[in-house]
Amino acid sequence: MVLLAAAVCTKAGKAIVSRQFVEMTRTRIEGLLAAFPKLMNTGKQHTFVETESVRYVYQPMEKLYMVLITTKNSNILEDLETLRLFSRVIPEYCRALEENEISEHCFDLIFAFDEIVALGYRENVNLAQIRTFTEMDSHEEKVFRAVRETQEREAKAEMRRKAKELQQARRDAERQGKKAPGFGGFGSSAVSGGSTAAMITETIIETDKPKVAPAPARSSGPSKALKLGAKGKEVDNFVDKLKSEGETIMSSNMGKRTSETTKVHTPPINMESVHMKIEEKITLTCGRDGGLQNMELHGMIMLRISDDKFGRIRLHVENEDKKGVQLQTHPNVDKKLFTAESLIGLKNPEKSFPVNSDVGVLKWRLQTTEESFIPLTINCWPSESGNGCDVNIEYELQEDNLELNDVVITIPLPSGVGAPVIGEIDGEYRHDSRRNTLEWCLPVIDAKNKSGSLEFSIAGQPNDFFPVQVSFISKKNYCNIQVTKVTQVDGNSPVRFSTETTFLVDKYEIL
Repeated sequence: MVLLAAAVCTKAGKAIVSRQFVEMTRTRIEGLLAAFPKLMNTGKQHTFVETESVRYVYQPMEKLYMVLITTKNSNILEDLETLRLFSRVIPEYCRALEENEISEHCFDLIFAFDEIVALGYRENVNLAQIRTFTEMDSHEEKVFRAVRETQEREAKAEMRRKAKELQQARRDAERQGKKAPGFGGFGSSAVSGGSTAAMITETIIETDKPKVAPAPARSSGPSKALKLGAKGKEVDNFVDKLKSEGETIMSSNMGKRTSETTKVHTPPINMESVHMKIEEKITLTCGRDGGLQNMELHGMIMLRISDDKFGRIRLHVENEDKKGVQLQTHPNVDKKLFTAESLIGLKNPEKSFPVNSDVGVLKWRLQTTEESFIPLTINCWPSESGNGCDVNIEYELQEDNLELNDVVITIPLPSGVGAPVIGEIDGEYRHDSRRNTLEWCLPVIDAKNKSGSLEFSIAGQPNDFFPVQVSFISKKNYCNIQVTKVTQVDGNSPVRFSTETTFLVDKYEIL
């Protein structure tokens, strides 16, 4: 089979989109397509017409034609099979089979055509694989974007903190400038004469202020009298100056309310002064006929200290993993101490961990092809029937200690065949007609609800229902690595801490 070109044209022979798979000039392809309608005026219905040099294999699509131009010695049966695949690709990208819609998605169609045919010969691909290839989903790109978003958030937080410090410094300076007239009279000479004393008092107030600020009760005394009166105009002037420098602040009162509400909403998260985030991400690929092609899991313990008096601490790690996880500590962590006693501490005990920043102190990795390590097995059994396909999907939780929440199993469906007919189902389902997917939704999968099944019927072929994708979230990690205790370096006294555990899916597919 040698396929010269694939085109979508009008009934008058005008080319809307055309992809040539061999070297061919534009004049040549336009001439072939312009001659195509004239060859069909025979009064007979066929799926192909021939000339002395080429063969047209076509399929009507409402007001348009899907046309393949091949050599005369190509296999007509393979040509017809390829034509059917081309005709099924077009509705995937175009909601209506109209000239405007085809022109709007012409590049998407060309990319899809290139996945079907290479150098004039058809590739062994199905519709689901074409969709996967054209999406070009990249794990590295996701990681890069996540890192960039984190850096942007940290930069914005630092910018807000600096702006708040400048605002506080300006407010204190204004207060000190107005203190001398309050005690010395109405003249401005008292201000200039007492500038040295004002600067000294300003530094004292700035050093004492952070200690008083977190207290819920307002401090009483002379500072309270200084707070009256000097709030409105100088704050507005400072905010106007920030706006002129590019800072987006609605108003000083709103900014203060926002910061106060942020402080109020943090306690429900139960974040102590020492907080740890344990996060694991899994990437898994299975075959439809069984067998684990690849499973890779990455985990990390992130430490965040919000009080500098807890900077010199050690973390007691309990590792109950029996799957062969590879552990790696941060370069500044004492590796010998961790290997001997499972303690995470700095190499130099006199130094402190960074304050108010997330620090990765321990990470681990697991890569395997052992089927017994699959946390959640998915079996998809499509079987052809007289009216299409009967599909039976079942899941089973293999790790009884896990509790998976918000589980969504996404099954691709053939396009243009309507909604599936659901037989039996454990849980709920959603049919997305635009994306041509069926989402099987399960709120919780645990030891009490470790298996379930879904049955539905729809027109199509067995290959149309792959790849099956799975997503979930869990508050229990997969590798049984936990921080059980936190102690201070001096005195070995215990420190209160909080832990946040997350087990996420990066990619989970059954191909």
